[in-house]
Amino acid sequence: MKTLAKLPVTIVTGFLGSGKTTLLRHMLDNAQGRRIAVIVNEFGELGIDGEILKQCSIGCTEEEANGRVYELANGCLCCTVQEEFFPVMRELVSRRGDLDHILIETSGLALPKPLVQAFQWPEIRSACTVDAVITVVDSPAVAAGTFAAFPDQVDAQRKLDPNLDHESPLHELFADQLASADLVILNKADLISPEDLARVRLEVAEELPPAVKIIEASSGRVPLDVLIGLGAGSEEHIDGRHSHHDHHHEGEDDHDHDAFDSISIDLPQADEALLLDALNQLVVQHGILRVKGFAAIPNKPMRLLIQGVGTRFDKHFDRAWGADEARITRLVLIGQELDAAGLEAQLRAALSV
Repeated sequence: MKTLAKLPVTIVTGFLGSGKTTLLRHMLDNAQGRRIAVIVNEFGELGIDGEILKQCSIGCTEEEANGRVYELANGCLCCTVQEEFFPVMRELVSRRGDLDHILIETSGLALPKPLVQAFQWPEIRSACTVDAVITVVDSPAVAAGTFAAFPDQVDAQRKLDPNLDHESPLHELFADQLASADLVILNKADLISPEDLARVRLEVAEELPPAVKIIEASSGRVPLDVLIGLGAGSEEHIDGRHSHHDHHHEGEDDHDHDAFDSISIDLPQADEALLLDALNQLVVQHGILRVKGFAAIPNKPMRLLIQGVGTRFDKHFDRAWGADEARITRLVLIGQELDAAGLEAQLRAALSV
């Protein structure tokens, strides 16, 4: 009987809007014949990232493309890992003779350490190894302090007393994603000055073990050979990586992620400029961390993909609407203590719908 080598797994983590999905698309587009399975973990109700990745079919049929992306339900992997992650991995392990690599994209609010620790389970450990944990950093956001709930206030406090950084649960989350990394990518490096980029590099390096390399990238464009084949065996040493959340699960049933809300809003077709202006106002007024979704624009045959981090929004038309597809606008807003009904009412009033 043929003995199969352990299947390498790359875990891609990173804060909200850092560019994880863009990086995975780049990896899939440059797979060079590698047979890659993808697990997408969404925080939200839309499954937007999974749908984006399914468009990267690399010449596969629709059925093959759908079979290559395993999309877990909403929630962070550290919460759903036992309920959903294990069955998905068990199925992939049973097919490991047909696969060369597994990519896992965690949600922007996920803690990577418990996920890596799951690879210590005997049934997974015997068949898989974590080739590397790659943490993607949104360089402009870190430079601006927008990983924090109230970036202006926290950044002002940070300048007065750096010790106050860790009072922000978002900064702790950011630090924990870095603490588990085997490789860090300073993404969107082309969008900030060399001086700001150097400052981000120093800030990130303070959170990292000395052996972890930091590289810079634009739009997630990194050679595939740099990203896979690292052979880190992360599950072997993850227990020794310090995490701010290590103590939270000892004798406690509460989960810090309860502080984050993810709400879904459906709207009719909307004027593009009005919609973006209304979303910007919501971000400013309610401290919304992340906006993502699709919009139906009147008289446009294609769907508008919207992704926002703080007040910075990226948008492009991603594909044509299907003949039988309802042309609606569907958005996910992620933040803390969000009033779903109030936010929807404000959006509808701004759009007069």
